[in-house]
Amino acid sequence: MFFEVIPTAVYRSGGGALTYRSDQPLLPGHLVLIPLGKRSVLGIVLKRVKKADFPTKPITKLLHPQPLPHHLLKSILWLSDYYLSPLPSVANLVLPAGLLSRNAFKAIPSRESKEYLPHTSSHIALNTHQKSALKALENAPGTTRLLQGVTGSGKTNIYLKLTEKALKRQKSVILLVPEIALTSQLVQIFKQTFGDRIVLMHSNQTLVERRNTWLNILDEGMRERRVENQKDSSSQRPLIVIGPRSALFAPLSNLGLIIIDEAHESAYYQENTPHYSAPRLASFIAKTLDIPCIEGTATPSIVDYHLAKTHHSLITLDQKAKSTALDPKIQIVDLKNRPDFSKNRYFSDLLLTKIDKTIKAKHQTLIFHNRRGSAPLTLCEECGWQALCPECYLPMVLHADGYLLTCHVCGHEEKVPSSCPNCGHPGIVHKGFGTKLLESELKRFFPKAKIARFDGDNEKSSSLAHLYSDVKTGKIDILIGTQTLARGLDLPLLATIGIVQADSGLSLPDFAAEERTFELLTQVIGRVGRGHLNQADVVVQTYQPDHPVIKSAIHSDFAAFSDYLLKRRRAANLPPFSYIAKLAVTYKTEKSTLKNIQSIYKTLIQNQKLHVSVAMPAFHERTTRGYTWQIVLKSSSREAIREALSPYTKFQIELDPPSLL
Repeated sequence: MFFEVIPTAVYRSGGGALTYRSDQPLLPGHLVLIPLGKRSVLGIVLKRVKKADFPTKPITKLLHPQPLPHHLLKSILWLSDYYLSPLPSVANLVLPAGLLSRNAFKAIPSRESKEYLPHTSSHIALNTHQKSALKALENAPGTTRLLQGVTGSGKTNIYLKLTEKALKRQKSVILLVPEIALTSQLVQIFKQTFGDRIVLMHSNQTLVERRNTWLNILDEGMRERRVENQKDSSSQRPLIVIGPRSALFAPLSNLGLIIIDEAHESAYYQENTPHYSAPRLASFIAKTLDIPCIEGTATPSIVDYHLAKTHHSLITLDQKAKSTALDPKIQIVDLKNRPDFSKNRYFSDLLLTKIDKTIKAKHQTLIFHNRRGSAPLTLCEECGWQALCPECYLPMVLHADGYLLTCHVCGHEEKVPSSCPNCGHPGIVHKGFGTKLLESELKRFFPKAKIARFDGDNEKSSSLAHLYSDVKTGKIDILIGTQTLARGLDLPLLATIGIVQADSGLSLPDFAAEERTFELLTQVIGRVGRGHLNQADVVVQTYQPDHPVIKSAIHSDFAAFSDYLLKRRRAANLPPFSYIAKLAVTYKTEKSTLKNIQSIYKTLIQNQKLHVSVAMPAFHERTTRGYTWQIVLKSSSREAIREALSPYTKFQIELDPPSLL
């Protein structure tokens, strides 16, 4: 017998499935050990084929008797085709690391099949608005539905109810979250409701833990009965798998529901090769299995929002769950009006007063600024020399606590020079500010307050996940942080929010800058006004108080924001009114990079179905890999872009990128 097998190792550019022979009958999705050149690699059986008319190698070994679920095998093929990624790379993405290590495949534990019964303490009560939204979700056309619920509207309760119904049908559920830092809150709620049905899959687990979790889920499928070649999964124990985007690859044979919480988050897009969007993959799986995929968020991506409205699958939940929840009092401070900053250059007099009152009331303050470190620019005031990373040629960020300059791209560190390396002048100055500087300033103003900073520079012991109990119970008076603090947190003692520079993200040279700014501001403001306290205050400091994005975010007016952005996107022929792709070329020398990208440009520009940008340096032009230049393509046809780029798969291709930076 002969079989096409997808190897999990890339053996040549654009390589796909290979043909092997075996005396053992195999099924699509079976994991096997195959020879590839002089080594042995893991492979996934794709299908049985006719006798090959060329020499073939034998399959070495069947590694597990249970094949991958049909939807995962189809997902591998779809991801490869949809995102122009090599089959071996995608196959390696789907499987956990370490499957070929010693004793990886264990004996399948015998476990008595039990019908699901809700946890004894579970009681999922929905208010009138939530019940209406639930009914609308269940009756919406198509398989993918968008639940746009304002912050505090109780989307989690709807997730719980949908999950309960799926489990009663003996169907498993996947709940995606953007990052594991958000799962402690959500997991606790789900565990209280569903007990030991919860299975966690996340990057904080060791490789062995992740591998064993994945294999245990695959083992569950062994108890699946087969009647006349038709799968009957009623005997399989339904599970709830919770994790980031990789949880979509849990090998559940009885999957009945996918929920994506905070569906707008950029963490759902894999930036490393192979690139893919988890919500797009979830939609494909849902369509393949004819099951619902629920995308929940207060600030949906403009593309998803437009598609959902077009296909009548948008369900809104615009009432807060608690009737006592009052909108926070929001005050705007113009950063151009310097008399309002008489006490400190970073914190307005109004914000300092609010923080002081909040501390005295034994409540909490959240200070948001989406920039790490102490200062993003280090310059010589005499000759203009700038501290750039020697590897990436990007500005290095001052971290004043260790008095080090750090590159936030490659991690290069060096000491701050005492004088200019270029002209010898001692006048080295630091411009701009980040969260570390804000932390030191607040410690100076409020020396008795317990202050904690949460950003990408945190050690594990001081991370938000590690200190979440202290944060929630009010042991920390002032929280300072980046987007980590904007997502999903429910802090009952939070009374004041200070947004230090609300428009900082608008200056980025990217088509997604306005959308990202609106999402972050809306999410941050949404941390208060959830019904815990009688009054909450938000102070928004900005250089552009009249900017449409700032104004609509302050009022949580998504309708006004979407009208504004869709008009701009339509005029610029950007998503959702076109498809875009980015082709990046990297070589060790700038000469080689320019030669190759100009050659590609001359070919692509001849395609009448495409709008092709000029070749331009990437945002991070120089890295440790060399020099990178890029071309951006736009078209009304995604297939036209895919066909045009298919000859260039050896370069870095991103189809539907969420950002062009």
